[in-house]
Amino acid sequence: MPEDRIGFIGLGIMGKPMAMNLLAAGRALTVHSRSAGPVDEVVAAGATRASSAADVAAASDVTITMLPDTADVELVLTGEGGVLEGVAAGALVIDMSSIDPAPTREMAGAFAKRDVAMLDAPVSGGERGAIDGTLSIMIGGDADAVARAMPIFEVLGKTIVHVGPSGAGQVTKACNQLVVAATIEAVAEALLLAERSGVDPAKVREALLGGFAGSKILEVHGQRMLDRTFDPGFRIRLHRKDARIVEEAAALTGTPIPSFTIVAAQLQRALDDGDGELDHSGLYLELERMLSG
Repeated sequence: MPEDRIGFIGLGIMGKPMAMNLLAAGRALTVHSRSAGPVDEVVAAGATRASSAADVAAASDVTITMLPDTADVELVLTGEGGVLEGVAAGALVIDMSSIDPAPTREMAGAFAKRDVAMLDAPVSGGERGAIDGTLSIMIGGDADAVARAMPIFEVLGKTIVHVGPSGAGQVTKACNQLVVAATIEAVAEALLLAERSGVDPAKVREALLGGFAGSKILEVHGQRMLDRTFDPGFRIRLHRKDARIVEEAAALTGTPIPSFTIVAAQLQRALDDGDGELDHSGLYLELERMLSG
């Protein structure tokens, strides 16, 4: 049985390296994105260019989207000229964006009426994980569709978990973003406390990495804070968007999230202060502003 032809829509910081990894694995790939530059790069590496989302879907057995927000996914999947217009019965749609669970379920229902399965499969691991093919992939949807998609997921990620039915992947990503943002804030506060106490924050980080405080956030983002290198692996404005999803999910379920409420406010302040395009480890800068404010 021939391999599924893959379509990929959204070649940003995460999407472009993911598409490149699929090409490197020998998969036939048709691509489309809002910006021409990344499309040119991926086409130069062997992909086929499409002029619209519908054209991608028409040329593909499996269509993947990696887009910034819920409205973007809704437009590309079910809007005019979108995937729903071009997709054939029996195809598979995989949204790997981080968006709201409820619209995810609604879009999955729209595709189901066309005999098309849809998975929500958001990821964690940042740009480095996308480049290295080591992403954590959290999946919502039907088990048969997950089995069909597994060869694709295995190219893109290392930790691949089918969490539950449609929307479960997005709920899991919201939980992930809660933990990540809260931990970034805690690391930033700890390193700043060390510095202001006259203790070398680099040595503090080194010591903490060996104990219960050790984490990937302390390892990667703690080093970024020390180096003051905030080029985006994941932008503050996108984490603020994810924070809204967390807050809405908590409100819907009546779940208290007191620590995250503080972090969401920090993300908003960083956005208001013009740091939206920085990496989310740039929350450290917001703490420094608080010293003078």
